[in-house]
Formats: sequence, C-alpha cells, structure tokens
Amino acid sequence: MTTLSRPPADPSAPRPGARERFRSWLLFGLQDAKGTHQGPGAVGDAHLKKHSWWQVMCLTGVDYFSTLGYQPAIAALAAGVISPLATLVLVAVTLFGALPVYRRVAGESHRGEGSIAMLERLLPRWGGKLLVLVLLGFAATDFMITMTLSAADATAHAIQNPFAPGWLQGQNIAVTLFLLALLGAVFLRGFREAIGVAVALVVLYLGLNVIVVAVTVFESAAHPTAVGDWWQALTTSHGSPFMVVGIALLVFPKLALGLSGFETGVAVMPQIQGRPGDTDEHPAGRIEGTRKLLTTAAVIMSSFLVTTSLTTVILIPAHEFEPGGQANGRALAFLAHEYLGNGFGTVYDISTIAILWFAGASAMAGLLNLVPRYLPRYGMAPEWARAVRPLVLVFTVIGFLVTYLFDADVDAQGGAYATGVLVLMTSAAVAVTLSARRQQQHRRTLGFGVIAVVFIYTTVANVFERPEGLRIASFFILGIIGISLLSRVLRSFELHATHVHLDRQALEFMSSNLEGPISIIAHEPLRLSAQAYRDKLTSAIEVSHLPVDYQALFLEVIVDDSSDFETALEVSGVTRHGYQILEVHGPVVPNTIASVLLHIRDVTGLMPHIYFRWTEGNPVKNLLRFLFLGEGEIAPVTREVLREAEPDVTRRPWVHVG
Repeated sequence: MTTLSRPPADPSAPRPGARERFRSWLLFGLQDAKGTHQGPGAVGDAHLKKHSWWQVMCLTGVDYFSTLGYQPAIAALAAGVISPLATLVLVAVTLFGALPVYRRVAGESHRGEGSIAMLERLLPRWGGKLLVLVLLGFAATDFMITMTLSAADATAHAIQNPFAPGWLQGQNIAVTLFLLALLGAVFLRGFREAIGVAVALVVLYLGLNVIVVAVTVFESAAHPTAVGDWWQALTTSHGSPFMVVGIALLVFPKLALGLSGFETGVAVMPQIQGRPGDTDEHPAGRIEGTRKLLTTAAVIMSSFLVTTSLTTVILIPAHEFEPGGQANGRALAFLAHEYLGNGFGTVYDISTIAILWFAGASAMAGLLNLVPRYLPRYGMAPEWARAVRPLVLVFTVIGFLVTYLFDADVDAQGGAYATGVLVLMTSAAVAVTLSARRQQQHRRTLGFGVIAVVFIYTTVANVFERPEGLRIASFFILGIIGISLLSRVLRSFELHATHVHLDRQALEFMSSNLEGPISIIAHEPLRLSAQAYRDKLTSAIEVSHLPVDYQALFLEVIVDDSSDFETALEVSGVTRHGYQILEVHGPVVPNTIASVLLHIRDVTGLMPHIYFRWTEGNPVKNLLRFLFLGEGEIAPVTREVLREAEPDVTRRPWVHVG
C-alpha cells in the first residue's frame, strides 16, 4: 500500500513548457466525470464538516448584515424624511413575506439548490430550462452587483475616513478595482469559506453597530428639537398622513437591498449540523436549523433597520446624503465618527470594509457554485466552466466592467442590485405557491399567492422607478442565454451519458454471441406492431446483407425530455412479439445510441455494428429536430458522435446505413 496520490514523475520525461504549466494551473480541479461538480473546493456532503446553525448564520450574515454599511444612507436618499415608514414596510415584507417563503424553500430544497431548483422541478423541458437561464441572469446580476457595490461602499468608507491619505481622494474607481482584483486573486489561489472568519467579522461588526445604535438613539432622545423637526417635516411635507403612507409603499422597493441574504441562507444549508437521526432524504434537524438561521437573521436585521432608519434622518443633515456628502453610502459610519470620535469611527470603518469585502467573497462563491450547478449539466457551458479559475477570471473582468460603467457609485448600482434581488424573491414566492397548490394545501396556496403578488408589485415598481436595473440584468440574461445556446450547439456531438447500465436481460441477449460482431438494428419506438419489427428485420437483411437466419436484436431509444443533456442511461432487455429489444430512455437519440454501443463494446469485448435506414425529410429541418427535439438525422449524427468519442477507428463501433 502506498500513500502517494499520483505516480512518481519520470526523471527522464521532458519538463512541460510554460504554456502547459499555465493550462494545468488554470484548469486545476476540472472534473472529467460528468455531473459531479459541487462548486469551488467543495467535498462530498458526507465528508463536509458541519457547524451549528448560528455559526452558519454568520456566513450568511457577511452578505445580509453588511448591507447596514450602505442601506440606511440609500433609504434616506431615496425616501427622505419618510424613510423610517418605508423601512417599516420593508420589515413587514421581510418578516411576513420573505421569511415564510424561504422557510418553505428550506424544507423542499434541503441540499442547498434554492428556489431556482424548485422551479426547475416544477417546470420541466425547454420552458423550464429557459426560465432557469433567465433566473440565472438575475441571480448573476444580484451576485455581481453585490461584489461591485460592496467593494464600492468599502472604498467610500476607506476614502472618507479622516485618517485616509489625501492622494486617495477621488480615486474611488481605482480603489474599487483594486479590491475586486484582490478578491479575484484570493479565489485564484484557492478559497475556502471560513466559518470562523465569518463568525469573527459578524460578531465584531454587529457589536460595533449595537454601540452606534445605542448611542445615536440616546442622542436622538436627548435632542427633542431634532425629533420635533423631523416629525413636523414628516407630517407637513406630503399633505396628509394617507399620502405619507402611500408614498412609503411606493418607495420601499428601492430599499429591498439586503433580501438576497435569504437566498444565500438556503444555499449554505449543507453546512448546518443536523440531528443524529437525520437521513439524506429527510434531514429534519438541518431544516430546523436553517429555519432558525433565517428567522434569527431576519429579526436581527429588521431591528437594526428600524432603529438606524430613524436615527439617521434625525441626526444627519439631508445634504450629507447627497453624492459627495460625508454620509453618502456610509450613514452609520458618519454617526460613529460624529458621536463616538474618530478613533472608534476608524475601527468601525475597518470592520465595515472587512465585512463588505467578505460579502463580495460570499457573492463570488455563490456564482462559482451556481453557474457550474446548472449550465454544464444543460450542455450550455464549455467544459472549462467546471473549473474554478477560468470562471474567477471571467467574473473579475465583468466586475471591472460594471465598476467602470457605474463609476464605483453605490447609489447608481442600487437599482440593479434591487432588481436582481427582487426577481429572485418573486421566483421563490411563485415556486412555493406552485408547490403548495400541487400538494393541495389551499390555505397556504392562498397565503403564498398573496406574498407572490406583493413581490411582483415590488419588482414591477422597482423596474419602473429604476429601469437601469432591468437594463443591466438584461445584458446578463442575454449573455447567458446566447452563450448557453451556442455552447449547446457546439457540444451537440458529445456523449451525454454520465453512466450506462445494462440489466440482466439485456446482457443475456448478447451472451449467445461469443465471437462477435454484435449486430444491432436501430428501431423507432413509435411503431411497435409485429409487422413493423418484421419489416425492419427484412429490410436490414436485404439492404445490409445480414444472414437470413439472423437472430434480430433491436435497439430503441425513447426520448423523454430533449432539453436534458447529462443523463444516466438504464438499458433494459425486453421481448416484444418474439423479438429481443434493448430499450433505453434518453434525451437525444444519436448520442444515446453511441453511448450504448461504446458501453456494449467495453462490457462484452465484442465490436457492435448498428444498422440504420436513411432518414426522410429536409436535412436542415432534421438538423433542427436533432438540436431541439433529440431526433432528426440519426445515422450520420451517430457516426459523428462515435468519431469524436473514439479517435481510434479500429475500436470504433460500426455504423451501417441503407
């Protein structure tokens, strides 16, 4: 027994060149086996170290809680004196809308797939795939803007600090690009989501925020004149109380910035420690822990949002929230410096910069887990998309471009961030509504339906108010769909099977042939009469010169969902009208046939020969039928798939057409 993980290098072998070394480094971790990607540096769930739910909450919190760094300032800038009321509406939507929805998602998507996977299961075939691609576009918007917005706000905290060197002034774009480049460098080296670091950051950050909130609440109470001025402005600026409430309802969609923490909360479910009796199919302890995580995080964040929205508008002059103002994008940091001194304020700035930067790391990790989870499985991404480092480079470059286009402005990116978040929340609400309806839970269907309507209104209102969010999301969506369809076309001639299994009857059908070759007749499963099999056998004997007494062995591929790409093939041996038939379900006929032939060659050691008829019809139409329906030009495409899969012509199964 040896402890070496690979054979020792041959000293006489030539050293790889710089190009090969770079390629090996870039594609490190690329999975050769299909359908097994788990994300950057991930391990199997059975070997994954589990943590208490409150520790995992801190991992989610670097994204969710870090929005305190900019949310109160954005709320004050967007809503002015009515921002506390708009924040109350947001808190109500959070506690009575988002929280129940994601508690349900946690119960039905306990492997961390999130609400997108629920919709994928509820809406199969091409329609479901296209919906998933659109949602991936919005998710990419959410995560990418989380990275760039968090880095931009971290830059604002660094530059506005009174101890910052003067040469940093006006260098927001350069500093933000440096933070994004640093983030990319960490992932290129190899990133592991460190729960311990997240716990330390969140505990420090929330502890400092408790001090800031306590001091500013006391200062507000000690200045009744300031409170009176705010109250007078609130009651007189919009005419009537009903108008104030109405405007608060219209404004609150702009404030829904931190709700992406719910999607992150269900994504990290596999890291939560369950009960000893948990099973993979029914992890009740993990689900309960996730629900505690979501509820606790929502209550903590709601408490901070309500208090900070009030103290910021009372204690900070309105002009400081404007672009260029000292409180723009950093309202709580402004209060920390103003009422607790520059020393405490600097510590607060450092903790804010750290948690905002780590929130970008959480978003990058989300992207690196989300994209390989779906696109390669759909055949809608190149093979290198299974490796971490190429994706890190792609996402970092996109982050650079977004930062440049938005001038590293926190307020300018708020619309795109809110759009991505709200669409994901809406899709989750729709998913749980459809799930409750399918399970005939009428009251829950009605309740979740109402929540879905609220989120639909919120999303539509945000899009009309801030259309730039939809525009930037459209670029991501069109990019993902375009690249995905192009990749699907380019990968059409690959083997799709993750594995092939022949049952006992199928093996017995081939056991009578000890010398080979194994002759197989391809047959369409649409014609299952005895006459159809007899005619197909007669035609194959006449055209392909098979022996007259040939014991026919047919191969039938039943197309279930042509939108699938990577599938496991189960080949069953069945007898119909006295004929022996190999029956297999697959998404694409030619690729499935090629996979089965190669597997038969490897299992039996005999060379398979497959016999086809020419397909009737226009070649262009047949090509489109192959790309989107899994059928079409069967014989030539099967031969091409075999040619690409097996370069050695002497080991390639034979294709006969007549």
